[in-house]
Formats: sequence, structure tokens, C-alpha cells
Amino acid sequence: MRHLGIDYGSKRVGLSISDDGGTMAFPYKILPNNMELLDTIHNICGQEEVTAIVLGESRDLSGNPNKIMGSIEEFKHNLEAELDLPVYFQMEFMTTIEARGREGKESNNARKTAKQAVAPADASAAALILQRYLDKKNQK
Repeated sequence: MRHLGIDYGSKRVGLSISDDGGTMAFPYKILPNNMELLDTIHNICGQEEVTAIVLGESRDLSGNPNKIMGSIEEFKHNLEAELDLPVYFQMEFMTTIEARGREGKESNNARKTAKQAVAPADASAAALILQRYLDKKNQK
């Protein structure tokens, strides 16, 4: 069972993919959030033989939906209408911050611009979201 993880953002959407056994998540790709997004994800799901999608659920410290959660829910609805795949939510609390921290430790290039440093974190955040989902699913 191959899963696609999605970290939805208003400008960029980070993607991750699991191994065939559905145990490990890996950063996959960063896509612009534009009119082609659903078609691109549809194509990726076909190419990578994805059987389920895990979408980051954005909430604040109190557990209330963040500003972007309405867009995420609409995106989930569109994914379900476009693809014949189950779409699950997984809390994405602090995943982007955690991903930036991990990538900062792995990078020795201090000359990166802020934009270059942030962009890769989207796919890594998607991998963290997907890995949390897989860990929870595989513990059962």
C-alpha cells in the first residue's frame, strides 16, 4: 500500500510518498498551489500507484482550526471528487518548523537565502505528516 502525504499551503504544496509497504515516508516533491494542482496530484497517484492520501490537518495550540483549514477541507473534498482514493486527515502540528530545523542541521551552506531554506521544508513536512499517520496505522 503506497500513500501520498500532502502538506497543503496557500502558495506551495509539499508532497511525500511512502514505500510500497506503507511503513516509511520520504519527501517527494513541492508543487505550486495553482490551477494544475489537482491534475498533477492525480497524475502522480497514477504513476506512483498510490492507494491512499494523507492530508495535513491544520489546527492551533488550542485545537481550533487555523485560518487555512477551510481551504484544506475544500481541497480534501476536491481530491475525493477527483480521485477514487480514500483521503485521511493527520494533525500537522509544528511539522514545518520541525522540518526546517532538521534541514537546517543537515545543511552546511550558510549562504542559502530564506526562500531557498524554506522551500524544501514543504516536502519534508509532508513526510513528517505521512510518517505520523503510518506509525499510528501500523501500531494497530
